Amino acid sequence: MSLKSDLESGKFAITAEIGPLKGTDITEIVEFAEILRGRVVAANVTDQQSSVMRLGSMVTCHLLADHGLEPIVQMTCRDRNRIALQSDLLSAWVLGIPNVLALTGDLPHLGDHPDAVPVYDLDSVQLLSVIKGLNEGVDMMGNELTGRPDFYAGAVVNPGADTEASLDLQLFKMEKKIEAGAKFFQTQAVYEPDKFAQFMKRVEGFGVPVMAGIIPLKSVGMARFMNKNVAGVCVPEETIQRCAAAEDKTQAGIDIAAELMRDLKDLCQGLHIMPIGWEKKVPQMLDAAGL
Repeated sequence: MSLKSDLESGKFAITAEIGPLKGTDITEIVEFAEILRGRVVAANVTDQQSSVMRLGSMVTCHLLADHGLEPIVQMTCRDRNRIALQSDLLSAWVLGIPNVLALTGDLPHLGDHPDAVPVYDLDSVQLLSVIKGLNEGVDMMGNELTGRPDFYAGAVVNPGADTEASLDLQLFKMEKKIEAGAKFFQTQAVYEPDKFAQFMKRVEGFGVPVMAGIIPLKSVGMARFMNKNVAGVCVPEETIQRCAAAEDKTQAGIDIAAELMRDLKDLCQGLHIMPIGWEKKVPQMLDAAGL
């Protein structure tokens, strides 16, 4: 069982996301691996998510692999030039990491080191091309490698674009990423299954697996924050009011996530759960969804 074999064989795949902590304590990482092993096919590890400095994605992925959970290393272009990106990719493969998700990365001023200098030597499309080249045995300059990786490379897409022009841009970027070597896509959080179904009809000819993103709602404030600040994410007012009326907000968040999973599973090739601190609750969500 692996992410690649599941998606390429048409088996429905479920992945989850893990955010490393700020520091060297790896206790929770080991706990997450034990909890998620057998429930998800692989786990993404974020790469300085939201431009907040944390333990690195690569070493965290290596720890997950050591504890029997297949990792997906997220790699952003924000913090590395093309030399460092290629070197880190080779290092990830040597450390036993078979999957990579290529991201451009959030701007540094959004995080906890706002004076950090961004790099952005490459963007996510170019990084996918780099990964494809390394898989073929050459670096960006055409220099031959001594031993090559065989990464299963993925990318992200936002299916909730709120205008036709922004949706067209997402589809255009998706096609560019496929041309550059993306073999699968994980989406931004989805809260509107009907709208997602329309998106999937638009991309069904692309022939690349799409995994719908799930972010459980922890509070009304979280829902309203995402509506205001996260492009392409719309939590319906009905869902917000349901959260507001619930006596047990945690259970409501789990139940809503589970319902979304059930509604989305027949529309796409997999689910990607981004628990954002609720990693230990992922099994409850899956149980509630019957997955």
